[in-house]
Amino acid sequence: MNVDLFDFDLPAERIALRPVRPRDAARLLVATGDGAPFGDRHVRDLPQLLRRGDVLVFNDTRVIPAQLEGHRGEARVGATLHKRIDLRRWQAFIRNGKRLREGDCIAFPSEVQAVAEQRHEDGSWTLAFSGEEPVEVLLERAGQMPLPPYIAGKRPTDAADREDYQTMFARQDGAVAAPTASLHFTPDLVAALDAAGVARETLTLHVGAGTFLPVKAQDTAEHRMHAEWGRIDAETADRLNAARGAGGRLIAVGTTSLRLLESAAGEDGVIRAFEGDTSIFITPGYRFRAVDGLMTNFHLPRSTLFMLVSALMGLERMKAVYAYAVGNDYRFYSYGDSSLLLP
Repeated sequence: MNVDLFDFDLPAERIALRPVRPRDAARLLVATGDGAPFGDRHVRDLPQLLRRGDVLVFNDTRVIPAQLEGHRGEARVGATLHKRIDLRRWQAFIRNGKRLREGDCIAFPSEVQAVAEQRHEDGSWTLAFSGEEPVEVLLERAGQMPLPPYIAGKRPTDAADREDYQTMFARQDGAVAAPTASLHFTPDLVAALDAAGVARETLTLHVGAGTFLPVKAQDTAEHRMHAEWGRIDAETADRLNAARGAGGRLIAVGTTSLRLLESAAGEDGVIRAFEGDTSIFITPGYRFRAVDGLMTNFHLPRSTLFMLVSALMGLERMKAVYAYAVGNDYRFYSYGDSSLLLP
């Protein structure tokens, strides 16, 4: 499909630079696939919007401070780690790296150093970190939270982002971008969902910086997604299948949860244990196997994530959703409001 089909106008003032407080006070636009009028609600209303037996599926990845600023000689170099290769090597996107050569050493703050080992076809590099400390320890010392470029370009990262850009479910280190739909949840909201009989499950997908890369191809068939590592254990898969078999709906909280669920599901709709990389790219025409709905924030024009929600709800329906959101002052992107999409 032509990428231009997924374009829309978004005023700059609709981009949220800070989250609302409390988190579950964010607005929630409810859209169904039957053409019914949109609902203007709040995230804290979820217990009234879901049914007993439904399951919310969260991503428990934890964002690491994967943004590094350093020097190669006299030249400043920025690195955003986006995928672990092994204990000491990460794949990274490099800013101002045109003159970087294999074997060059990059010096980061707090005596953290890395060697540029290999340049990849997409322009990213393999960085090998020096020393014996785990790379995560080095990042805590030298790194910053990797805010999305549409926020970082408008204000500096600060101490508040260490908490704001982390979900309450974060357990597994490895993401360089937050599963932002889960940012809206609070202990009080989770307790209310428990009381309403709405179950929850977790999986892990380490979100990479590739999620922010623009689609440069003119046709979706020519775009290649960056691989991200994920895992669903057998016990979780069994519980999800049982819930669905009993009539409950599986509602993915965030596109990351949705993409991993769909990667783990077979043609028969059965979710199986999964561990490894996925580069699934969901566009209109895709037949969903595992999910019955999606809670997600509002995404960029021409992005793979807007393509995904258009596949779930239909392109014209999603264009109407986004036009309504813009016209009614919904806040967009990672720190913005949310939507509940029920096809």
